[in-house]
Amino acid sequence: MSAAAVDAGTVTVEFCGEEFVAVPGTPLTIGRTGDVEIDDNPFLHRSFLQVVHDGGLWWLSNVGTTLTATVADKKGLFQAWLNPGARIPLALERFTVWFTAGPTTYDFDVVVGSPAFTSTGTEALEEDAATGETTVGRVTFTPDQKLLIVALAEPLLRRSYAGPGQIPSSADAAARLGWKVTKFNRKLDNVCQKLADAGTRGLHGGPGKLASNRKSRLVEHALSTRLVTEADLVLLDAIDSEGPGGK
Repeated sequence: MSAAAVDAGTVTVEFCGEEFVAVPGTPLTIGRTGDVEIDDNPFLHRSFLQVVHDGGLWWLSNVGTTLTATVADKKGLFQAWLNPGARIPLALERFTVWFTAGPTTYDFDVVVGSPAFTSTGTEALEEDAATGETTVGRVTFTPDQKLLIVALAEPLLRRSYAGPGQIPSSADAAARLGWKVTKFNRKLDNVCQKLADAGTRGLHGGPGKLASNRKSRLVEHALSTRLVTEADLVLLDAIDSEGPGGK
């Protein structure tokens, strides 16, 4: 069943090429077990997220205890960080949900048959043709910083449909760019600090903030705000064409 065929009053979750339809009166459960079985991943809650109909609206609820999810519309105009116990209304036509459990980052799409609202406006993403700097909202990234984000998000950007993906280690991403690990980590620190200063949660370094978790959160944020898209893979293709050492 295609998204166009979704009946009014239903919500469809699309994951790994399959579609799962939620109907009023019956929660659709997403997790290690349930209606949408994501993966046999011990880091993933058995019941993590639920699509429920309540008060005339569809909601996405986090019924887990430790994991968070990033939720955004397809145009990059709306983004929310869904903590355990929280829920958000599914009031637009289409959303993508990202979350990380252990070493794996997952995403799935949510299609709303009869959305309460229609998104309007323009993308909050601009690129300066003279400098190559990229601006999302009030945060500006240099070309190297943009390249770093693309390298981390590459495995997710190259997939043909929503599903699981592995975010590369700092060493692997640095090698992909032809950089030393010290250079990569320094630029990663700068990117995360810029976003943290602008109010993005989950990116600030320090004790208790593992590098792998920070990279996962960065990728989730970059994809949900459309800071990087499939079109940006040409930046990595250009490095490949230049041979070992990159730029």
